[in-house]
Amino acid sequence: MLDPMTTSANDESSKSTVNPIPEGMHTVTPHLICAGADKAIEFYKKAFGALEISRMPGPDGKIMHASIRIGDSVIMLNEEMPQWESFGPKSLKGSPVTIHLYVENADAAFEQAVRAGAKVTMPLADMFWGDRYGKLEDPSGHQWAIATRVREVTPDEMQKAMEQMTS
Repeated sequence: MLDPMTTSANDESSKSTVNPIPEGMHTVTPHLICAGADKAIEFYKKAFGALEISRMPGPDGKIMHASIRIGDSVIMLNEEMPQWESFGPKSLKGSPVTIHLYVENADAAFEQAVRAGAKVTMPLADMFWGDRYGKLEDPSGHQWAIATRVREVTPDEMQKAMEQMTS
């Protein structure tokens, strides 16, 4: 059986000079659906210092595909497209996904995002696993966790702290 992460199903394609993973991309890349994708891009610029990499508007001017970079990671996004069953979290009444953002200074990044219009869903606090951590909801309804590692914690210490919280 072929491993799609490392093996080509076709010997001819393995001889190609095309890099199968584009330069600057990681193996996993979030792709967000946003009602008002143009406004979402502007929010991400203000809240997280995102850099816009690309934008492809459709015939109606709505964003068919865009890419932004936050830190060393790319996030793809596009407008809601009901005709393709492509809906954002507000249309779906929430999202089970949280994008985790590690930063140098969680307090400063959290405050910047709040000033840009994010809603606090979990205030920043020092957590038992060693991070200063809090959660936000962006204006499009996507969930973000912002964290900075503040201390190293062993797996045993984490387990004990979690058990103390739940007992």
